[in-house]
Amino acid sequence: MEKKIMKYIKFGIIAAACALLLAGCVKKDQFEPSPEAIIMTGTDNSPMIKFAVEETPAVYPVTVSSTGRATSDIKVNVAIDNSLVEKYNKDHKTSYYALPESALQLDSNYVVIPQGATSSKANFLHVVTDKDFVDGRIYIIPITITSVENTELEVLETSRTLYLRISRVVYFNSLDISDYGMYSNFIFDDALAVDLPTYTYEIKCFINQWHPGSEPISRLCQWTSKTESRSNMLRFGENGQDINSLQWVHPAGNIVSKARFTPGNWYTISLTYNGSVLAMYVDGVKDVEAAGDGTTNFQRFELGMSWGGGYPQKQRFLGRVCEVKVWNRALSPSEIQLGICGVDPTSSEGLVAYWKFNEGEGHIFHDATGHGYDMDWSKTVRDNQENGVLNEFDYSAKVEAGWIFDDKNKCAN
Repeated sequence: MEKKIMKYIKFGIIAAACALLLAGCVKKDQFEPSPEAIIMTGTDNSPMIKFAVEETPAVYPVTVSSTGRATSDIKVNVAIDNSLVEKYNKDHKTSYYALPESALQLDSNYVVIPQGATSSKANFLHVVTDKDFVDGRIYIIPITITSVENTELEVLETSRTLYLRISRVVYFNSLDISDYGMYSNFIFDDALAVDLPTYTYEIKCFINQWHPGSEPISRLCQWTSKTESRSNMLRFGENGQDINSLQWVHPAGNIVSKARFTPGNWYTISLTYNGSVLAMYVDGVKDVEAAGDGTTNFQRFELGMSWGGGYPQKQRFLGRVCEVKVWNRALSPSEIQLGICGVDPTSSEGLVAYWKFNEGEGHIFHDATGHGYDMDWSKTVRDNQENGVLNEFDYSAKVEAGWIFDDKNKCAN
């Protein structure tokens, strides 16, 4: 019995010693404070910070910090370095733009962290003009630490550069398509037909209200081939689904959104196919996906439900549209998010066609890319008898009455 007791005591002493050793190791490895360093203030969690520019001139206070109190006055040299934009885009698979340095002004090329302090006074960055801003571009301003003086502290590399992301509210025209009398198709010339082994289709829509009809379906649009084979179509409701759910009918079948949509809000719907997976994004966030063969051909765009037999009225969409795009590649999530308020048609890789639907007058939807995909709504076609025969229709008057501009038509990037 005594031997057993002594055995347990020895085991307890050894276990306690091991626990103390482990505690010492954990304390040393996990809880010892990191060495003090110099950082751009605000970059401890992320190097990217939004800078709202509603009008110019606009001012942002830039400061530099030390993770511990300075033992002497520390001079920190700073600069705007637009060459870092390209590197950031490459590292993060983004497509930000640099503002011309003529639009920017930094009050000083250095700041000082005073002895005993942990932060410098503000060095003000000025965006002096927005005349060089291009619609559809999102700009970042890299402000970086170039060197430090009068200290042995080093710059923390992950916090060396502050990226100010210019945030603006964009106001725009849109087309209200509540009048089902404008629903129709535009078919492009055969020379403009394009095969799409990979693609992204996008549209922004605003729901005024759900239609009160007995058939809970609201058809939004369709991108398709000339013959409507292997189509990509969007409609709310259908197949017993809730009217506030979105169904994507695609070449491999159909999927229904997890998201539920609410009247009174703008939504950006993005449909991507990367060669094996079809994915639906809502406001830049992946909502649902499915595997399958999504390859298709684009030559025809349908607005609303254009069949005869009363379908346009039964399946009308009571809302607005804008920002319709066709890409020949699957956009990344970050690219989709950056394009929520629009893209630059002159420098967006893979952009086949782009209709902003912001003309505000007339009946022609202009292709902003210049690739020739203008849609003239006085020259549309539709199957009025549901017999496969396409008839020509002039719906120019309906479109001209549908333009709308109000405080609901805005987008913050």
